Amino acid sequence: MNNNAKMTRNLSLIHVLFFGLAFMSLTTVFSTFGIATELSHGLVPGSYILALIVMLFTSYSYGQMAKKFPVSGSAYTYAQRAINPEVGFLVGWAILTDYIFIPLINYLLFGIFFNAAFPSIPTWVFILVVLVVVTFINMRGIKIAAHTNIIIVFAAGLFLIIFCILSIKTMLQNEGTFITLFNLEPFFNGKEDFKYLVAGAALLCFSFLGFDSVSTFSEETKNASKNIPRAIMLITLLGGVIFAIISYFLHNIGPDYTNISNPDSLAYNIIEIVGGPFLETAFLVIYALTGLGSAMSAQASGARVLYAMGRDGQLPRSFFGKLHPKLKTPRNNIMLISIISLLALFASLSMVTSFINFGAFLAFTFVNISVIVLYYGKLKERSFKGTVSYLIIPCIGAMLDIWLLVNLDIYSIIFGSIWFILGVIYLFILTKGFKKRAPELSLEEEEVI
Repeated sequence: MNNNAKMTRNLSLIHVLFFGLAFMSLTTVFSTFGIATELSHGLVPGSYILALIVMLFTSYSYGQMAKKFPVSGSAYTYAQRAINPEVGFLVGWAILTDYIFIPLINYLLFGIFFNAAFPSIPTWVFILVVLVVVTFINMRGIKIAAHTNIIIVFAAGLFLIIFCILSIKTMLQNEGTFITLFNLEPFFNGKEDFKYLVAGAALLCFSFLGFDSVSTFSEETKNASKNIPRAIMLITLLGGVIFAIISYFLHNIGPDYTNISNPDSLAYNIIEIVGGPFLETAFLVIYALTGLGSAMSAQASGARVLYAMGRDGQLPRSFFGKLHPKLKTPRNNIMLISIISLLALFASLSMVTSFINFGAFLAFTFVNISVIVLYYGKLKERSFKGTVSYLIIPCIGAMLDIWLLVNLDIYSIIFGSIWFILGVIYLFILTKGFKKRAPELSLEEEEVI
C-alpha cells in the first residue's frame, strides 16, 4: 500500500444518494415498529415526522459544512476545522460508534431473521456469510459498492410499493370506505402525552442515520461541494416521508399498542395479514438485501472516517491513514471494522443498539455548532440572511439534537458516556496531558478560512 495514494472522484449524485438510502435501510421501519409503538404509545408516524423535522435542521448544517470542506471525515472534519482539533477528534470518536456498530447490528438482524426462517442452519453461519460478502465488495472499490446499492434500493422500493398497495386493499376490505385511509390519530392525538411522541422520535432518529454518511465520500464524489449537500437533504426527506407512510399503514392494520404480545414480531405479523406467505417470503429476501446494503454503506463510511483521522495523525497513520495503491480503498480500516463485527457472533441486539444514538446526537450537535463558529464567527456572515442561515437555523438544530439526546434510554446514555470517556483518555495521551495541540487536517485543496 502507498501512503501517498489518493481517492478517485468517480461517484455521481445518484451514487451517493443511493449510498445514503442503502445505509438508512428503508426496511428498518419494520424492524423498529414494534418497540417504537410501545415507546410512543402508538404514535409512530408522528414520531417519524418529529424526527424528520429535527434531522432536516441537522441535514442543513451538514450541507453547509460539506460545501466548505468537501473531504472525507464528515462530522470529525467539520468540528476539527471549525472549532479545534481536540473537539474534532472527540466528535469523530463519538460518531465512530455508528459506523462501527451499525454493520454489527445488520449482521445480528440478518442472523436472527434467517435463523427463524431456516432453524436448521445456525445463526453464526448467516452472520459470517453476509460479513464476508460485505467486506469483499468494499475491498474491491467504491464503484462496485455504489452499483450494488442502486440495485438494493430499487428492490426495497418495489417491495414498499407492493406493501402499500396491499395495505390499502386490506383496509378497504375491513372497513369498506376510503375515509378509513385518512386517520390523523397516529400522528398526534389528545389522548397521549406529548412526551411519548418525543420518546419515539429519540429512538427513531436511529432510522435516519445514513444522511450524514454520504459526507464521508466527499473525496470520491464529482463536484462534491454541490452534490454532497444535495444528497444529504434528499436522503433525509425521502427517508422521513417513506418511514412515515409505511408506519402509518402498519399502525392502521396492526393492533392497539396496549394489545401487543410480542413487539419484535409485530411488523412481521402485519405483513402476514396484508400479503400472506408470498409477502412474508418477499420481505425476508428484501430484508436480507437491505441489511447487506446498510452494512456495506456503514462499513465503507466508517473506514473513511478512520482513514481521515489516521491521515491527520489523530490515529496511528501507519495503519489507519493508508489506501490500497490500486483499488484506492482504506483496506486496513475495512478489515478492522469486519473483525470488530465478529462480535455479532456473541453480542445481544439490545446491547449493541445502546451504543448508536448517543454518538450520533453528540456529533449532530457539534456539526450545528460548527456552522455557527465557522460562518457566523470566523467568516462573519452576519447579515440578516447570514444570521438566519448560520446562527438561528443551526442553533435550533443543536437544541433539538440535545433535546433528543437527553431523552434517550438510560443504557444508551451510560454506554455512550463510557465510550466518550475512553476517547477523552486517548486524547489525553495523544496530546501528552493536553500540553500540545492535537494533529489536524492539512490538505492542499482546502479553502483558506
